[in-house]
Amino acid sequence: METRHDHRVAADWTAALERFTLETPSWGFGSGGTRFHTARQPGSARKVWERIADAAEVHQITGCAPSVAIHLPWDDVEDFSALRRFAEERGIRIGAVNPNLFQRDEYTLGSLAHPDARVRRRALDDVRHCVEAMHATGSTILSLWLADGTNFPGQDNFVQRKQRLEESLREIVAMLPAGGRLLLEYKFFEPAFYHTDIPDWGMALLLAGKLGPQAGVLVDMGHHPPGTNVPYIIAILLSEGKLGGFHLNSRHYADDDLTVGSLDPYQLYLVFREIVTFVRHLPAGAVPPQIAYMIDQTNALKPPFLAMVQAVVRAQELYAKALLVDEEALAEAQKAGDLVRAEEIVRDAFFTDVRPLLAEWRSSRGLPPDPLKAAFRYQEEIAARRG
Repeated sequence: METRHDHRVAADWTAALERFTLETPSWGFGSGGTRFHTARQPGSARKVWERIADAAEVHQITGCAPSVAIHLPWDDVEDFSALRRFAEERGIRIGAVNPNLFQRDEYTLGSLAHPDARVRRRALDDVRHCVEAMHATGSTILSLWLADGTNFPGQDNFVQRKQRLEESLREIVAMLPAGGRLLLEYKFFEPAFYHTDIPDWGMALLLAGKLGPQAGVLVDMGHHPPGTNVPYIIAILLSEGKLGGFHLNSRHYADDDLTVGSLDPYQLYLVFREIVTFVRHLPAGAVPPQIAYMIDQTNALKPPFLAMVQAVVRAQELYAKALLVDEEALAEAQKAGDLVRAEEIVRDAFFTDVRPLLAEWRSSRGLPPDPLKAAFRYQEEIAARRG
């Protein structure tokens, strides 16, 4: 069965690939682990300056990871302007700032939705510190995940918790710098197992809608029950103008946070296909959605730097495949109700080997044609230097 791919090396393919950039997470360059044990991996970054340096090296060899997300207080420094200079001197910038609202003892029963106003105020002060870091570093995104929820029936009042959360979020939006965005992440369980306050994309969309144009939904690929049709969720969020960004990872059960593309690359490809299709069908002059592609994975067994390069390269490959879908032929098949041909057109792009095209794209920009091969040299260096 033939599909048309004459456009695969056309200028629009290259231009779209140029626009696709990913953000690496500072925490992903340290040793990961489980609730049972954390084993230090060779070359793992030990402090924020090493994490920024590793993120800069990822960008140097891939050409598509120009920013690094930070997590506070894990990445706290006395002078955030100095952190900004340190990153920019290495060719990258500080991206999203992620507040940690789940490791203080007083947050055991919640943070922004806690029944005690004093605890909510403490949480808002922690967020304000993150907003101050945004101002100093030039960040435009506050990425918020809450562990808030309950474990037992009767533990708290659902409606009152929702009201408290909305009040806190409105105050956070008012803190944001001009042009800043709040991305709301959702998770259906853990560490709260009876209910979570932002359990799914519906609640995140509801809240983002109430908070106005500065708020959007952040989709973590691991935060869904098994069998969830994530590409469909993406399509709906795009249609509502509320898809703010992603935390990209891979999973087998739930929030496994494994290397991007390692277990179900077809699902991520289908997610990218929905985005590519949506952008291609925008009316002339329409502004494309601002989507922050951020990696969020833990590296319990792999050397973190190598795993991060793997993640960036795999995501870029899958996005490149999505650009190859013959949209004209697919539209014809859909209109004719030709289900077999429609599916084969989508599958054909997925099974296309884009590695030679990407190697050529990288070489034309002075980048290593095989980033992972180049990454091993840096890995040997940091393993020897850091132990």
